[in-house]
Amino acid sequence: MNSAVIWYAGQATGIVTLVLFSAVMVLGISVRRQLRIPGMPRLAAVALHRSISLLAVAFLAVHILTAVVDSYVDISPLAAVVPFSSSYEPVWVGLGAVALDLILAVVITSLLRARLGRRTWRAVHWLAYACWPVAVLHGITMGSGTGHPMSGWPLWLTIGCIAVVMGAVAWRVAEERRALTPADILATAPAHRVSQGPAVPARQYANATYEKESR
Repeated sequence: MNSAVIWYAGQATGIVTLVLFSAVMVLGISVRRQLRIPGMPRLAAVALHRSISLLAVAFLAVHILTAVVDSYVDISPLAAVVPFSSSYEPVWVGLGAVALDLILAVVITSLLRARLGRRTWRAVHWLAYACWPVAVLHGITMGSGTGHPMSGWPLWLTIGCIAVVMGAVAWRVAEERRALTPADILATAPAHRVSQGPAVPARQYANATYEKESR
């Protein structure tokens, strides 16, 4: 295959992968906080999140493959998965390997979710939040495909992705801070017991309500 075609394929799939993973981040935050997308049921939003995640992984696989076979640079298959082992731009290529390893951990644990349990899966799934900024830094530093930092419209597109994801993260943090704590719920528990019939221990009611709000 023509080397120029491989080079352009590597550049294009890298940019598309970044956009898709940014969308995955925003959708993940929205689904986690049960934000409804206009005209779309929550279950459909969950399915969309999963579908875009799989599509992003597919584009990432092509991006890595083109980087390895491209004769313009010397990136071995080992360097694609072992951070900072590349002879070409070891730091910036290494960041891409770190992002890949984190994504692989998320994907593998998702496939084994039924065996690992929800708590373990969620703990590993938080790696997605660490993976995204590492991938962005890799893209900015290597995005030109010529050994120079990203510039032009790909840079502005990346900045747009950063702004959208940071906005979603800020919204989630604000929502978490506004969420009721067990102590807050405990203060209103007596009134609830009086108005709702049979008495329920206040602390039990507070913890149960807090868990429901946190899902």
